[in-house]
Amino acid sequence: MTDPATVPLGNVYIHVPFCAQKCAYCAFYSKEPERELLDRYVAALIGELEMVADDLNPKTVFFGGGTPSLLSVSHWRRILEGMGKLGLLGAAEWTIECNPATVSADKARLLRDYGVNRISMGVQSLDDDLLERLGRIHTREMVFKSVDTLRAAGFDNLNLDLMFAIPGQTMELWRRTLTEIGQFGSEHLSCYEVIYEEDTPLFAQLQAGEFDVDEALAGAMHEELCEFAATNGFTQYEVANFARGESGEDGVPVRACRHNVNYWRGGSYYGLGPSAAGYERGVRTKNYSNTQMYCDFLERGERAIESRETLEPFARAGETAAFGLRMNAGWSFEEFKAISGFDLREEWGGDMKRLEGLAYARRDEARFQLTSTGMRYADWAAELFLRSESEAPVEIR
Repeated sequence: MTDPATVPLGNVYIHVPFCAQKCAYCAFYSKEPERELLDRYVAALIGELEMVADDLNPKTVFFGGGTPSLLSVSHWRRILEGMGKLGLLGAAEWTIECNPATVSADKARLLRDYGVNRISMGVQSLDDDLLERLGRIHTREMVFKSVDTLRAAGFDNLNLDLMFAIPGQTMELWRRTLTEIGQFGSEHLSCYEVIYEEDTPLFAQLQAGEFDVDEALAGAMHEELCEFAATNGFTQYEVANFARGESGEDGVPVRACRHNVNYWRGGSYYGLGPSAAGYERGVRTKNYSNTQMYCDFLERGERAIESRETLEPFARAGETAAFGLRMNAGWSFEEFKAISGFDLREEWGGDMKRLEGLAYARRDEARFQLTSTGMRYADWAAELFLRSESEAPVEIR
């Protein structure tokens, strides 16, 4: 039997920490681009890729941010050529996040030529007033132009990110956005309710009483979204994600984001770049959230890992259970036991029964999953399944 510790990891997340400006809702780490720092970052990233290349056989690659599409053609060429020299091209699914304001024909063609085959574009809204409210740098016109540019470059797997329950967004505006989005014919949608993170302008506005949160409207918008998706060829496979294509034996549509499915199924992956989190065979890693510090470490020939946490088996199983419940397919009892070594019915039986009693979940002999109502409260439901190692069954302590 092959030792899992000797099998190269098949998934890698790469963080590009630069944004032209900070969005009003964003709490992620990012920096405004400076030429010298951009050059240092690209060289440092290639150095970090060199350090893990022997333990990496990419099946999925995901460049997130920040704004990866903010990098210039020359920066992207350096990264792509570096990956080629390391044998890291050719992933079955290779996603790059883009902002509509930073998509160009030259950049799109370069990415496609090197094997990038999936673009995730942060649309958020097609209303210019709402885009301004969110602090986005693009306009609705740029979205239409960017979709055309990406299609012309040969991208046939396009995800569009949307937000709902934006302050000032009416149901009429949301319906209009969905109708227009449907005309793009994208293969995937990611749709998120606005979250008010501390230390963001939007949170400060809420605290100052500039607007109120309308939970009933947010719920109605989510229902509208699910109805739109179902009637326009999308299948919801996770709380916020919808994809086209027939579902396989795992209940996941063909056009689902396989990189994210790996997260939700408790799979390992490398996290590279400033502030990136990774999960390497049961060890959670976190890089420093400081681009200059990140570059300093890599220039010394060291990975810029700020923290490492080894998750014990039972705690890891609880986390895996929680993440997996975000997916519509939930957990096959057999699959969960094969992945975690624990029986969901034995160790989490009471939590499952509680969710069933609330009509938030259902189960049969083979599977446990959240209902459509339960998906609205997936974060709360997932927390029930988290465990500390002190709660582990006596026989494994």
